[in-house]
Amino acid sequence: MAPAIALADPTPPSPASGLLTDPGLSPQLKILALLTLLSVLPAIVLTMTSFTRVIIVLGFVRSGIGAQQSPPTQVLVGIAMFLTLFTMAPVTTAIARDAWEPYNAGRITAEQALERATTPLRSFMLRQTREADLALFYEATRQPLPRTEEEVPLRIAAPAFVVSELTTAFQMGVMVLLPFLVIDLVVSSLLMSMGMMMVPPSTLSLPIKLLLFVVSDGWHLLVGSLLRSFA
Repeated sequence: MAPAIALADPTPPSPASGLLTDPGLSPQLKILALLTLLSVLPAIVLTMTSFTRVIIVLGFVRSGIGAQQSPPTQVLVGIAMFLTLFTMAPVTTAIARDAWEPYNAGRITAEQALERATTPLRSFMLRQTREADLALFYEATRQPLPRTEEEVPLRIAAPAFVVSELTTAFQMGVMVLLPFLVIDLVVSSLLMSMGMMMVPPSTLSLPIKLLLFVVSDGWHLLVGSLLRSFA
């Protein structure tokens, strides 16, 4: 019996079909890339999203109220994560639409998908980055200032964004702490004027601050301020 002869496919292979045959994208390397991405994912979430600003401001609120473990740290982190998912929803939607879906369908390569994914993320970071912080890192690298945001690489946009987020978070934290500081000063002055120096000021100031926070609908105002700060 004569061996079967394999006929060549007259249709030329499409660029998308190279995704399956490219040795650089073998299943082993895909798994390695996925594991690497998962290992750096916490750093990406902490530094390249809105999580930094949200968790710092929430921490200032808890410190200002004076409650040691209320809300618990796990609750604050959970709130920060959900607010981060909400504020980053347009960015993740754009990444899924422009990068992941074409790559999963085999229409673009991994390099093209990565380039498309960084575009909305970089645009988000640069909208929240102060010009002075961006100029600081360009001055450190001795490079000319960019004319468009497409010319800003992630290695400069990411640290400039982190510095700007820390500055903005501390500015918002100071504004949050001021009312609580006034209450602490008033309570301490009243106790000293009444000769009750042995009574800890936190014994009276904590209920007053909690009452003020609840009456003014503090969580609504706080979350609203955080969301508007990313608009």
